Amino acid sequence: MDGTVLVADDDRTIRTVLTQALTRAGCRVHATSSLVTLKRWVEEGRGDLVISDVVMPDGNGLEALPEISAMRPDLPVIVISAQNTIMTAIQAAEAEAFDYLPKPFDLPDLMKRAARALEKKRRAPVSRSDDENPDDLPLVGHTPAMQALYRLVARVMNTELPVLITGESGTGKSLIARAIHDFSDRRSLPFVVATPDDLRPIDGPASILARAGRGTILFDEIGDLDDEAQTRINRMLDSQTDHGPRILSTAQGDLAARLEAGSFRQDLFYRLGAVTIAVPTLRERLEDIPALAEHFLTRAARDGLTPRRLSDAAVEVLRAYPWPGNVRQLENTVQRLMVTGNDPEISRAEVEATLGAPTGAGLAPVQEGEKLSGSVARHLQRYFDLHGGALPPPGIYQRILREFELPLIEISLDATGGNQAKCADLLGINRNTLRKKITELGIEVTRRRKLM
Repeated sequence: MDGTVLVADDDRTIRTVLTQALTRAGCRVHATSSLVTLKRWVEEGRGDLVISDVVMPDGNGLEALPEISAMRPDLPVIVISAQNTIMTAIQAAEAEAFDYLPKPFDLPDLMKRAARALEKKRRAPVSRSDDENPDDLPLVGHTPAMQALYRLVARVMNTELPVLITGESGTGKSLIARAIHDFSDRRSLPFVVATPDDLRPIDGPASILARAGRGTILFDEIGDLDDEAQTRINRMLDSQTDHGPRILSTAQGDLAARLEAGSFRQDLFYRLGAVTIAVPTLRERLEDIPALAEHFLTRAARDGLTPRRLSDAAVEVLRAYPWPGNVRQLENTVQRLMVTGNDPEISRAEVEATLGAPTGAGLAPVQEGEKLSGSVARHLQRYFDLHGGALPPPGIYQRILREFELPLIEISLDATGGNQAKCADLLGINRNTLRKKITELGIEVTRRRKLM
């Protein structure tokens, strides 16, 4: 890697680590804690790449990007930020950032992105209207799984590619579809949700196209459509011109499984899924529960309900619950908590009563002589029972394997003192595989193992 990198961050440790890593890679580095200094360096013509934090003592890194772009249009900027929301990722893309990384970041990953940035030109700018309120966007999450989703949304929102958004009921698939439209260059054009009733008449597809114009069409829960509706969508896509609408779809569960079962058209599947965005379940991002709950509490208070706050014990109950209804169920739970009590603080007992039973009820102690399979079976039965006689959402096999992997890897990492090489050997897997699992599962490592 060759070039001069300008690093701007108010955290001295981050500046030191990046300076050392980039210098070892062959770069020249200028580091500062001041946006004013950074902009002066840019104006003087210094640097081939900027790596900048968002919140700085003398300004906002995102707000400085247009000024940097005006001075040096070809200078790539990588934004790093602890403000890990979808808005940060989207704003970074819209403000002409070459890339965006949330904190804590993976240093080897950042180095790879820096190497690419030194070789490539910046992506084209995207306009944004001033009347959009980012606080109203109900997509909240700080976990690695959500951060990866945010970056993917930011990258695809202004392409022509059709996007298939998959996930369980209540995970927010339609919200993501709406975000792709609302923050794209089609935002001022129609956003049409096509229902089965819309497709039923002979002229239904033509009517949908007419309503959408150059905007966006969302086929919600595409996997539930019958053969006739699928055929009409396929014909509609055949009639598409280069000036037609953007196509988005959502699907609950594994659409590929329906394809293999013969209940979904193969040609339609490949036409709709040029890009697939898999939305994680709430069980897969437990660390986001406090932020989500706080968001719903704030929104309810803004809507006129008496403000309340969650006690630490109440938050722990929320984190321990399996949430079969995902984020939608959490939102409904918080809304009930806002109106069923008078105290400013929501107690553990209130949450347990609202959820129907103490969360510990499903976590019975291991019985003497019981094998692991017996304990797993009891917990699985508890999970099925929580659905009140209905079947859990499709895709349970992969979800259960994922939930088993998480504690296995966390406990193994703890047992090996955080040594990933020893942990990989203990698990009998490749070290690269272990690193990938840590990232995919959003495992929180200890401070002695975490960079920042």
